[in-house]
Amino acid sequence: MILSGIYLSLIGYILGLSLAAPPGPVNAVIMNESSKSMLHGTSVGAGAMTADLIFMVALYFGRLVIPEWTFKYLYIFGAAVMVYLAVSVIRSRMPSKSPKGNYIVGLTMGITNPFQIIWWVTVGLFLVERLSILSVFGFFLGILTWITAFPYAMNRVGRRYSPYLKIFSFIILIVFAIVMLYYGLSSFL
Repeated sequence: MILSGIYLSLIGYILGLSLAAPPGPVNAVIMNESSKSMLHGTSVGAGAMTADLIFMVALYFGRLVIPEWTFKYLYIFGAAVMVYLAVSVIRSRMPSKSPKGNYIVGLTMGITNPFQIIWWVTVGLFLVERLSILSVFGFFLGILTWITAFPYAMNRVGRRYSPYLKIFSFIILIVFAIVMLYYGLSSFL
């Protein structure tokens, strides 16, 4: 039972990192604002994390209207989206300029970020439907880890390690694409 709880928390933690870590507009602003101070970068991430909380609550209460038979198709679609995003991450270049960051900017970017919206409609559905509250705790802990560690690192060492971030993001996205594809295809059996 304890191992199961640790496992579910770890799955949630990794899912949180899979949402927070990939390069994109929010991380570009975090990187830019972290050059001023760690607090500037973390405030952008906290705004984006609030957007995730809003998406999770909306999905949790809205999932009752999603027919059960559609889940397998959403998981398969989610796996395809993850592969597409993984390839996009590897091909993309981190932008060097971004708007001034703060909590409201992070919240606004999080609410309107297509990656975040697609993530919640696909992977978020998997989190809410298939995993436990321990996974949700781990999920937000994963995001919190990222929005504090990433600004700290960017403030300390700068942008020279961004290629490694792309590789890490690619691996996480591919792993979860495989997991989601498994759940989607196993529903047909």
